[in-house]
Amino acid sequence: MQASHYQPPLEDFRFVQQYCLQAEKEWCRLSAHQGLDQETADRVLEAAGRFCADVLAPLNGPADLQGCRLEHGRVLTPDGFAKAYADFVEAGWPALACDPSVGGQGLPQLLDTALHEMLASANHGWAMYPGILHGAYACLHAHGDDYIRRTYLPPIVSGRWLATMCLTEPQAGSDLGLLRTQALPEQDGSYRLHGNKIFISGGDQDMSENIVHLVLARLPDAPAGTRGLSLFLAPRLIPQEQGLVPNTIYCDGIEKKMGIKGSATCTMRFEAAQAWLLGKPHQGLAAMFVMMNSARLHVGLQGLGHAEAAWQLARTYAHERHQMRVQPRPATAKGAADPIAHHPAMQRILADLRVWTEGMRVMAAWTAHQLDLAQSLPEGDEQAQALSLASLLTPVVKSFFTERGFALASDALQVFGGYGYVHEYRIEQTLRDVRIAMIYEGTNQIQALDLLQRKIAAVGPEALQPLLQTWRGEADACLSAMADCPWGKALRQWSDHLHEVTTHLCSRAQHDTQVLAWCAEDYLRLVGTVCMAFAWARAGRVSRLQADTSLCERKVASADYFFDHGLLDARYYLSRIEATAASTVPMQKLV
Repeated sequence: MQASHYQPPLEDFRFVQQYCLQAEKEWCRLSAHQGLDQETADRVLEAAGRFCADVLAPLNGPADLQGCRLEHGRVLTPDGFAKAYADFVEAGWPALACDPSVGGQGLPQLLDTALHEMLASANHGWAMYPGILHGAYACLHAHGDDYIRRTYLPPIVSGRWLATMCLTEPQAGSDLGLLRTQALPEQDGSYRLHGNKIFISGGDQDMSENIVHLVLARLPDAPAGTRGLSLFLAPRLIPQEQGLVPNTIYCDGIEKKMGIKGSATCTMRFEAAQAWLLGKPHQGLAAMFVMMNSARLHVGLQGLGHAEAAWQLARTYAHERHQMRVQPRPATAKGAADPIAHHPAMQRILADLRVWTEGMRVMAAWTAHQLDLAQSLPEGDEQAQALSLASLLTPVVKSFFTERGFALASDALQVFGGYGYVHEYRIEQTLRDVRIAMIYEGTNQIQALDLLQRKIAAVGPEALQPLLQTWRGEADACLSAMADCPWGKALRQWSDHLHEVTTHLCSRAQHDTQVLAWCAEDYLRLVGTVCMAFAWARAGRVSRLQADTSLCERKVASADYFFDHGLLDARYYLSRIEATAASTVPMQKLV
């Protein structure tokens, strides 16, 4: 029994864009995208889907077995990776959502999000190499001086040069205040970097002609902690009049890992490497966050991409694999055994896979659209609303999607039974590959703290209002379209519950500094689950307004399934938050 081939979910992309977001109507009012219509967007994603299905997906399994290797100080990527990347650049995919003034195509983040979901589904290891290109472009565009923008933006935008994000050091993982890499100023205005970095994805590779490292380091007069970090650009090859000249940057090793084995995770050494300051001294973290926020959205899409891959693999296998008879048997059943897709236990897993994956796709697209609005709208209330929504949603997408993607991949493996543990069926690789997404670009625990402590409690419960207003608006739309609509009533109810518990936690935190940290993970999961309720209320409502089609009928059934089953998670998370907030157990004595 052969593993199925990846099929880009183009029909679902179109459904989300055309009906859930009414994207074409939205693009018409944004000056940056007024010439874009749904037909053009469909063609773009069809071409992206062909590349992912025909070029990247066939390389995924072999690359997992072959891995990367280090020879004479240079990383060699798996067979076919370099050629695939050359095709990717030739087709212009790195420039998709970049500013036309620097060589980009100026298409919306909404399409770039769909592209990156497909890349992760087809070949996560390969997708790691261009994964932070857009973030690097945004960082240089916002913080580079004229020389940096002129010299480095064009090859970054085109994808001819790849980029890395160099944060982690052996003694400093999530605590960036412990970073030790030094930056010493030179008379010509450049700097020399001295230090070591670990866990650098794509720190070296044979796919692009140059690599641009964005490095956090300390100037000699830097204050302690994160306030003393500055951001530097250090290319592997320095552009000079005579051509590209090697810098003193070295790859000392690559990690043997649980998953994404086609991605080179490197240990890097900077020996007086020449570098240039990005932004202002001692404000490197603020400059880096432009890049990190983009990276965190893309990591969330990795969770979604693996959920889609797991769903496709499990669905195909469940219809091909015949085991036992189902009682009562379907009228069309033949033979001594039925496809396991007819067995209730498997149907429950398959339903969860479909409904959670398609719901996350609505939420991902909605988040990307908020980024488009924030970037393209003139200053005003609507732009501020979009910025607030994007800020709140970024940690939720990163954490909730990756956690759910791992759980769904694990559930999908169960459909295969013993075959799921065998490499040839691909699902075990999906499970291994997606696990890292819960860790890097800020662990999921850090995302939860970012949401509850920094973005909500530090401001007050009113910080949640942009989400609550959107959810309540959708609830009202559902109730207006269908009297006593259970989706609208439930979404309104859970919006109220979330507002109440947020208000309680913010009040409690004024005299209990630990309560937010204890509740943060369950709080983020609760927000994510209510976001899914919003996504399915929207998808169900717009499906009821369309002519009867099998797709719309399935969407309505999926919405019913989510509100009957998936939304039960919200009650669980709310109960955990309430119990934790009321607990008198001294947790520090338990560890």
